[in-house]
Amino acid sequence: MRLQYFGTDGIRGEVGQSPMTVDFALQLASAAARVLVPNGGTVLIGKDTRVSGYMFESALEAGFVAAGIDVLLTGPLPTPGIAFLTRKLGADFGIVISASHNPYYDNGIKLFDRNGAKFSDKIEGAIEGFLSDGAVTKTSRSLGQAKHVSSARLDYQAFCKSTIPEGTDFKGLRIVVDGSHGAGYKVVPRVLADLGAEVIPIGCSPNGRNINEGCGSTHPDLLMVTVSGVQADIGIALDGDADRVLMVDEEGSLVDGDKLLYVLALDRLDQGTLNGPVVGTVMTNLGIELAFKDLGIEFHRAKVGDRNVLAMLQENGGILGGEASGHLICLDKTTTGDGLVSALQVLDIMSRTKKSLKELVSGLQLYPQKTVNIKVSNNFDLASHSEITEAINDAEVKLGKRGRVVLRPSGTEPLVRVMVEGEDEAGVTTLANSLADFVQKIAGNR
Repeated sequence: MRLQYFGTDGIRGEVGQSPMTVDFALQLASAAARVLVPNGGTVLIGKDTRVSGYMFESALEAGFVAAGIDVLLTGPLPTPGIAFLTRKLGADFGIVISASHNPYYDNGIKLFDRNGAKFSDKIEGAIEGFLSDGAVTKTSRSLGQAKHVSSARLDYQAFCKSTIPEGTDFKGLRIVVDGSHGAGYKVVPRVLADLGAEVIPIGCSPNGRNINEGCGSTHPDLLMVTVSGVQADIGIALDGDADRVLMVDEEGSLVDGDKLLYVLALDRLDQGTLNGPVVGTVMTNLGIELAFKDLGIEFHRAKVGDRNVLAMLQENGGILGGEASGHLICLDKTTTGDGLVSALQVLDIMSRTKKSLKELVSGLQLYPQKTVNIKVSNNFDLASHSEITEAINDAEVKLGKRGRVVLRPSGTEPLVRVMVEGEDEAGVTTLANSLADFVQKIAGNR
């Protein structure tokens, strides 16, 4: 089912251009009310730290109240915090205003059901079907009411701490936290400090326009330098809405989502709590798959996107999945990807095993992997070009059985991602650049 506005992670775009306008947000609220709560109900709305978040928050609030829906407002809070509070507060659904790892001039709107899970394409399609009907305004007697949830941040912090064993503390750990000037800038440092860690915050001073700018999980260089510079034990990097996490070991080396998934899976295997298959994506490093095979851990690949990983986990009875980007899902702890909860699981493992992060990942051998992003037009269709399919087949023949090629359109930006993986790093880089040049040439001819 191809949707006009909803992508793999809600609706997203540049502020001021369709669909990220005030008019659209107002219409979206009215359409969502008609589909999700036609007889009235409650919606919880949170956001990250973008300057445009206040504008969209006001537009959504107006649209829902006019449609007779009560609105609960949390202010800046991580996306997984909104998913948790939607359940805790008994709201009918939740909304997050965020463009995740994108620059500040973008924004987005994500919807969650009452259980904190993302809606199906069918429901999103039904919402799109009402967008052209305009916004509804009921009579004064039937209007909804809006109020702020003053306990939102503290409630979410308490939940995150509850996902590790009671009595656990991180005394003696020096942790650098890069909040990406985003939604986790208060929550993450405060939770870690509450647990006894010495916290050194960077990227925790949002001004509305610096979210993800040279910091966070998409730009971890600052964290890597800081960890080694202050002789910290570990570094934690979030993205703008704090549902992703990457980490840095004590030597300043980056530990991506694939490696963190390995650490989490190996510990649960040792503890006898690993149920079902571990789920990655088509982009998960081949070294992970081979390592899990040696350990006797069943491994499945889903399409890219945390909603696809979650769906496969639920279908197969798994509890653990994730992506190299840092989207990690621990269904034995929470219902969605959560950067802070995932980081706490790794810190708990370090505390229990008395091992550094470097030691925990030392048994894993990843394959060289090169990804090249290509800008394309919004209507560029990879599947319609047989010559690209032929080029992929030729590349896979060169790589043999110990390599892979993946080409896929981004679900959040007008990009095609070219990924090549194999045993020889130089050969992988050459092949990836060659394929990218070929795709770029074809994309430019459209």
